[in-house]
Amino acid sequence: MIILWRHILRAHILPFFFSILLMMCVFLLQFLMKYLDQLAGKGLSAAIITELVVLNLAWMLVLAVPMGVLVATLMAFGNLASTNEITAIRASGVSLYKMMAPVAIASVLVCYAMILFNNDVLPNANHRTRTLMNDISRKKPTLTLVPGMFTQLIQGHTILVHKTFEHSNDLEGVFIFDYSKPSYSTTITAQRGTISFSPDYRKLIMDLWNGEIHQVNTSINGQYRIIRFEKHRIVMEAEGFNFQRTNQNFTQRGDRELSASDMRVKVDSLQSRQHNEEQAMQQADSILRAGSSHPSGRATSSAIIRQTIENKKFVAHLYELEAGKYLVEIHKKYSIPFACIVFVLIGAPLGIMARRGTFGVGASLSLGFFTLYWACLRGGETLADHGLIAPWLSMWMADIFLGIVGIYLTYKMANENLHIDWSRFSKLLPKSWRTDAQDPEQDS
Repeated sequence: MIILWRHILRAHILPFFFSILLMMCVFLLQFLMKYLDQLAGKGLSAAIITELVVLNLAWMLVLAVPMGVLVATLMAFGNLASTNEITAIRASGVSLYKMMAPVAIASVLVCYAMILFNNDVLPNANHRTRTLMNDISRKKPTLTLVPGMFTQLIQGHTILVHKTFEHSNDLEGVFIFDYSKPSYSTTITAQRGTISFSPDYRKLIMDLWNGEIHQVNTSINGQYRIIRFEKHRIVMEAEGFNFQRTNQNFTQRGDRELSASDMRVKVDSLQSRQHNEEQAMQQADSILRAGSSHPSGRATSSAIIRQTIENKKFVAHLYELEAGKYLVEIHKKYSIPFACIVFVLIGAPLGIMARRGTFGVGASLSLGFFTLYWACLRGGETLADHGLIAPWLSMWMADIFLGIVGIYLTYKMANENLHIDWSRFSKLLPKSWRTDAQDPEQDS
């Protein structure tokens, strides 16, 4: 039995690592297509860009590993079925469950390793990514300004520049639309300028040269004035740029930069605040009920109490939603690794039914199931963030559904009571993915 298990596991190793590498390349290509134009040509060194790419490999690995398990299981069992090894093993008295046992044990170990990775490595990688981006942005504030495109990162202002420079913070062709004051509509233009931050990084400072200020006073019959300047300085709040001092030991971490235990502490704190608000709401409601039973109660006092109740209810709901977001991330750290086990239950019977050990069949089937899985995760997270479903259900419903499907397929295949005509499916694949080998059972 040990020799058989070793043979089955050996059939999984190469497809597993190959599919992980391929998925990592796909995710990396997608990342570069999205962000390379914002990083290249900005005066950043190759070392900084490389570090940023390496840090982003962490979340790519989290998604690639379950996909790798599914592809490897499909290919391994499909190859064993196509060479009639599955038939021979069954004839020797070994059931499908025993054949799947070593793969299931390996998937549990992979699941455990990914849980450790999600709690120990991924949060630190995400945090270092954010602090590195902050450091880059402080050094190059023009990084967030894309020439020819409107930028609305600063509240009350829209900025448009025609040109930025790789080795400096200089600008050319500056347009600033200031609508921070309701009674004034201001447009500022300048031939050139520079952008920088105050020493505490709370203010964004723009020094402009050779320009005009066009201002309309909407409160006084549209009074209009033009001011021409040789040099003009504008100071704006830099909150929209999210720039802070990036000491990694003190910078506050977001939900994706924390381990499950750290987020559980925050959830307990938020739920405690929610409970306090609900208790205060109940006390105010009791006071309101007691006052309504006495005719001498004042209507004004009752109105104030009702407003207090509504405020407490609103704040309690905000605490509940905030706690729910952390709970979603907690469950995500476990549900995605658990998919490795679920995909073994799906991959083994499908691979045997397909009787194809090619990468094309494995990749196409895996892509379909993983797309369904990822759609369930994203949809569940959106619903949970709006408080429409429980956080645990949002992250585990994909595993539950696919797990039930996998158990059903495994049970039917173990009892040799399941058959699917794959000839129709193979016609949907690209020619390079198909195999010309005929199914032995189809020839008989």
